[in-house]
Amino acid sequence: MKIVDVCAFYSPQGGGVRTYVEQKMRIGPMLGHEIVILAPGDEDAVIERRPGARIVTIKSPRFPLDRKYGYFAEAERLYAALDAEAPDFVEATSPWRSAGLVANWPGAAPRSLVMHADPLSAYAYRWLGNIFSRRTIDRQFSIFWEHLRRHSRKFDHVVCANRDLSRRLDEGGVRHTVTIPMGVEAGCFSPALRDRSLRARLLADCGLPESAALLLAVGRLAPEKRWPMVIDAVGLASQQSPIGLVMLGEGREQRTILRHIAGNPHVRLFAPERDRAAFARIMASADALVHGCEAETFCMTAAEARASGLPVVVPDAGGAADHASGGAGRTYAAADCNAAAAAILEVVRERPRPAVQARSMDEHFRELFAAYALCREGGRRAA
Repeated sequence: MKIVDVCAFYSPQGGGVRTYVEQKMRIGPMLGHEIVILAPGDEDAVIERRPGARIVTIKSPRFPLDRKYGYFAEAERLYAALDAEAPDFVEATSPWRSAGLVANWPGAAPRSLVMHADPLSAYAYRWLGNIFSRRTIDRQFSIFWEHLRRHSRKFDHVVCANRDLSRRLDEGGVRHTVTIPMGVEAGCFSPALRDRSLRARLLADCGLPESAALLLAVGRLAPEKRWPMVIDAVGLASQQSPIGLVMLGEGREQRTILRHIAGNPHVRLFAPERDRAAFARIMASADALVHGCEAETFCMTAAEARASGLPVVVPDAGGAADHASGGAGRTYAAADCNAAAAAILEVVRERPRPAVQARSMDEHFRELFAAYALCREGGRRAA
């Protein structure tokens, strides 16, 4: 099949969507498919080409709130690109404007909406959850729910990477939901990469001896990640057991987070490690991964931790929670600092090294593309 991904969230500067796109461009051709990524950009161009895969940008304006990204402002330009590509299957990988554009494209190809974002959890529930019930919040955001319900009738699949999101969308009347979990890069992460000397150096960076516990936190420095809560939870747990926290990330909240660390020598913020092999060694050398975001659609860092034999401490909502199953870590009540601290202490005191049960991205794309192939063979089910 020729699969065209209308990818509004793609940015060459990085992020989870870029990692997903890179894996799709590697694995898709191996499975016999041609992959084309259509992304907003500063000009009409092919910005990357590989055997059987390419990234094509459509000249588009920058997104005002985060100029690292663009957005598809003109339906006609996007439709002309889709018509020229003549895809066998089309994906929309943002639930915002591009979902409506792809849903309404007059082409005959079947199509899916891949939920790379959970806006209600990331924003509405986080902002208003301490005041109103989720049912009340959903009523107040009925325009977004109707947007999803209306467009889902024109998609053959609404693909979610975690069961919690699939359930909420299905209960909200979104049609054609299906859960297809993602996975980790095959052959990259392993408990065998654990390096005690590296662990000792990271603890020394935190001003602690090797007898202390080393926690790792990885991700964008954005409000929905709740890094201040994570820092506070580690601080509470540290009152009972020595713990160092190494954070790897960058983003618009960096100054806020540095102020929150407030010179605590046991918490260090470093830039992301771009070298995948080096990052895999860091992951395997920690004692646990701690995460604060209940709005993850999958939580790749928790999956990578699990593949590295690392226990995870994650919220009990969203995609991160799935990675603590089967004894692979602890969940805590989302957004609850005291509960997070208690879960951290449990993991630190036990220091479990969970058995590796990691799904790979190869498995994800095999399952995803098989669903697409069945759709093409059986005919569109979108209304």
